[in-house]
Amino acid sequence: MTRIIAVTNQKGGVGKTTTCVNLAASLAANRRRVLLVDMDPQGNATVGAGADKETLEATNYELLMGLADAADVRLALPEAGFDLLPANGDLTAAEVALLEAEGRERRLADALAPVAGDYDYAIIDCPPALNILTVNALVAADRVLIPIQCEYYALEGLTALLNTIRRVQQSANPALQIEGLLRTMFDPRNNLANQVGAQLLAHFDEQVYRTQIPRNVRLAEAPSHGRPALQYDRSSRGAIAYMALASELLRRERRSVAEA
Repeated sequence: MTRIIAVTNQKGGVGKTTTCVNLAASLAANRRRVLLVDMDPQGNATVGAGADKETLEATNYELLMGLADAADVRLALPEAGFDLLPANGDLTAAEVALLEAEGRERRLADALAPVAGDYDYAIIDCPPALNILTVNALVAADRVLIPIQCEYYALEGLTALLNTIRRVQQSANPALQIEGLLRTMFDPRNNLANQVGAQLLAHFDEQVYRTQIPRNVRLAEAPSHGRPALQYDRSSRGAIAYMALASELLRRERRSVAEA
């Protein structure tokens, strides 16, 4: 069964796209079949995975508008180890068009259905806003992974996101669950980071991943080379952390299956 994970946080700059690209690569390194879905008009996940967003023949705009099938839009990225449903600025037009479209919240879910069985995991990179593109991702997903930078406003923004997830559960996707909360750009020498991290653990306990993603220069450099950190510098602290995250995610899945 395909596990579809939406990676979202309406606050920008929290490592959301970095998490999508590197988690996809790390799951692929664990011999899982992975599809990365870029739902952000900025197309950063597309570039970070190694595709040229300016020369794409078709993107998720055509997918959401019903102008192309997922099988025709997806790109195989053998170096990264996973497939990609790409995006670029055209997706902004889809955001506007979907506001008046019938069944607008289910466009992505319906488009993914024919190819979902080809993969063990689909990772969806959401835009840094609670808009119709993010709602499409939440309706298509069965899990939500929330990257959080441990700073002053983190918990305030998290409340708004949890309210949105709750509304989607009530109206369109009752099976949606929180996969986990991931502390990103974490510096254990920073007292505030430790305090916010402790608050997250106090409120959400086992939903918080024990893996912490550190601030890491090689992790920040990798997107400019169009490569996940695992391919750019597999010995870097960032690449090692995302491999640890993939292992933790897989352990959680095995445990939930055993308990079912």
